[in-house]
Amino acid sequence: MKAIIPVAGTGTKLRPHTYTQPKALIPLAGKTVLSIIIDQLVEAGVRDLVLVVGYLGDKIMDYAKSHYPDLNITIIHQNERKGLGHAIYLCKEAVGNEEALIVLGDTICEYNVSELLDMKGSVLCVKKVDDPRNFGVAETDEEGIVTRLIEKPQIPKTNNALVGIYKISDSSLLFGCLEKMVHAEGDVHEELSLTPALDCMVNAGTVFSTFKVSNWFDCGKKETLLESNATLLKKWGSAVSGQEGFENTIIIPPVSIAPGCEIKNSIIGPNVSIGENAIIQYSIVKDSIVGSFSKLYDVVLNDSLIGCDTEIKGETRTLNIGDNTEIDLG
Repeated sequence: MKAIIPVAGTGTKLRPHTYTQPKALIPLAGKTVLSIIIDQLVEAGVRDLVLVVGYLGDKIMDYAKSHYPDLNITIIHQNERKGLGHAIYLCKEAVGNEEALIVLGDTICEYNVSELLDMKGSVLCVKKVDDPRNFGVAETDEEGIVTRLIEKPQIPKTNNALVGIYKISDSSLLFGCLEKMVHAEGDVHEELSLTPALDCMVNAGTVFSTFKVSNWFDCGKKETLLESNATLLKKWGSAVSGQEGFENTIIIPPVSIAPGCEIKNSIIGPNVSIGENAIIQYSIVKDSIVGSFSKLYDVVLNDSLIGCDTEIKGETRTLNIGDNTEIDLG
């Protein structure tokens, strides 16, 4: 079993952070989006990973190889922004005819990975949503077998949204369907979706069963990323390093504070994640994510996403600040 993790997207909805930091490496509840995904796979016994990288791919490669040196990691470069379908197609030689598990690099779900892997045949993970028009949708029969797959239907017949996790037993057929799409006539600049290739497999006779995930966390934009951070902190609990050295500081759980932080005369929490070696003085921070090596002085932050290597001085604001920024609000 090989796990394909496409992480080549540019993360435009998380600008300015994704100008300098890949979306997969955005901090979340004391981890990164990518580390949460990989840790789930490793716990289920998956050790062969194929990472599809593009924008800021060197950072993802360095992170994966330094944090997971014992895993077999293959790096595939998607140099052109041609969509998810094209990204998966590039993995053809790396996967061969092996069974594959595709997990999108911005998809965090709560689900039993081992149970999914033990299911026979091909499986699509789904979650019921209020408005499925912005997702790929799986139409199924009474037994949960997929009859049709549609990308962003205007008039959905079901609210079973594809969450971005796919177990593919017949990889050769998937790559065959993708190859037809890649070489089909049309706009060469059009991005290829994965959903039509999966529907091609259905039409070719592949039986897809469905697997319902417990929770699906949206990490695609600031507001939902902060909501996911709060939810995961509540589930996982606080993880605070060096609290004994936080002078005249109140910690309100749940929070995650990485090693090396210097915090004085401040109130931190609830629902706050702070990266390593951050400095916070005379500040109040709640419902926020603060990147590594950031410096906060005399500020009150609510619902804020602060990038790495950032310095902020001043007063109360709601901020969305990218990496390598210095702001004086005084």
